[in-house]
Amino acid sequence: MSGLNKETSGSLTKGLGKVQVSLKWDPSPLGVPDHDLDIIAGTYSAEDPRGKAAYFVHFDSRLSPDGTINLNRDSRTGAGFGDDEVMTLELDRLSPSYVRVVVGVAIQQNGGRKTFGDVPNTGVRVVEGYTELVADDFAGVAGATAATVVEFERNGSGVWECRPAVRGYDTDPQTFATVMGR
Repeated sequence: MSGLNKETSGSLTKGLGKVQVSLKWDPSPLGVPDHDLDIIAGTYSAEDPRGKAAYFVHFDSRLSPDGTINLNRDSRTGAGFGDDEVMTLELDRLSPSYVRVVVGVAIQQNGGRKTFGDVPNTGVRVVEGYTELVADDFAGVAGATAATVVEFERNGSGVWECRPAVRGYDTDPQTFATVMGR
């Protein structure tokens, strides 16, 4: 054996491949409008990596044009066991013209303003296989109505890297989608 491994040799690093983002929360009490949280992914091109997204994947557009990002599960209430929303990102299959993907969570504002602090037992996890990349309960952004969670970016060698990026925003889901990558 040569003694080289993933950590010591950048040329042998494969980077991230297939990643899963899962979101959970508890349903609202009876008689109160539903808690409806949504995972949103924005994909950014090399020409505009911190500007306007090339496309979004979300509850109303659940599959990317090339099939590499898929919102597998969508909940409008948080009812049920386990994860309420799940998104799969196949970064290793994403076209080289895309260099950045930002994933966030927005709370639908139906029935009045709701923040992460208003929604009990929120949690988000980002994993690749059995490796946990990000885990957060949104306590640090309790007053926000939306938050970025993670950024995936290609490095100079074309390898996908992960950066936890939990940042809160006070905006509606539509506006959040336009500012989350800036």
